[in-house]
Amino acid sequence: MEWKKAPAELVDFINEKMKDKNCDYKKMFGYPAYFFNGNMFVGVHGDKLYLRLSDTDTAEIMKDCKSVTAFEPMPGRAMKGYVILPKPVYSDDKLFEEYLNKSINYISKLPPKKEGKKKTQ
Repeated sequence: MEWKKAPAELVDFINEKMKDKNCDYKKMFGYPAYFFNGNMFVGVHGDKLYLRLSDTDTAEIMKDCKSVTAFEPMPGRAMKGYVILPKPVYSDDKLFEEYLNKSINYISKLPPKKEGKKKTQ
């Protein structure tokens, strides 16, 4: 499967939104992603922005914003709790901040992820 290069505008957008947040930056799927206690909660995949939400918040945003869809890094492989926010949604500063804060609140209550074991050869 061939990955799309992330638009610089989208990468700059997410990096700017996250600069004052208490979180860690890593690359996931070769794209920028942000983590709290080892739990990924927001990032870029190709030309899309994804966000992790609770089941309740996922249902709410998908009901209120019909263009929000499940995040599938590979077709048919949806990641539970993650949604794609289309540009009209993430461009709305108030709406984006509301759901970003819901995401941060949700993941801050999750147990920290432990470092995985490194494979030996």
